[in-house]
Amino acid sequence: MTQTAHIALYDTLADSEIGHLLVELRTGRFIGTPWNVVTVAETADPVTTMGGMRIVPDMVLADLTPESSDLLVLAGAEMWDAGGGQAWTDAARRFLDAKVPVAAICGATAGLARAGLLDDRDHTSAALEYVTMQPGYGGRDRYVDARAVVGGDVVTAGPDSPVQFARATMGRLGLASEETLQAYEAVFHAADASAYPVLMRAA
Repeated sequence: MTQTAHIALYDTLADSEIGHLLVELRTGRFIGTPWNVVTVAETADPVTTMGGMRIVPDMVLADLTPESSDLLVLAGAEMWDAGGGQAWTDAARRFLDAKVPVAAICGATAGLARAGLLDDRDHTSAALEYVTMQPGYGGRDRYVDARAVVGGDVVTAGPDSPVQFARATMGRLGLASEETLQAYEAVFHAADASAYPVLMRAA
């Protein structure tokens, strides 16, 4: 059965933060098998991303269940820094209760912090100061100063680490060997051409 990633959509979603991950899941070019990539929004109305793309969601959040999914992806957006996003953190809680992974980057980590979903899990964000400003956050002792962190079923990353976010998420899902993941980051982050043949073997 083809696995499915559900991508949260909301206005000003930061396209650049999740693009690498979506390409790898959708094409399966280095992981062997393509995934279904399904977009989800709170309503059926089109959403305009930070990059200006207008996207019509595939489904609405009210119809999303963890049992129908293998991954929930939460990107940054202006709403997170405005204190919004509770509908999505509620969804994330349902996913985590069902042991379905959640991958959050940039502002979405602030939303998870406010919801208390990072308190007992290793995690990262844009900076420690960023998450400690969030009301309800109690996870300072679990903060890791790294580009991307896997803490059980939660993957987190800062806004400057879309490649590491993709790598960490693929690793958490068991989609590629460590050799392939290292080569992926070397090629797409460090522009290390010597790692390219490893990716071609995976492809």
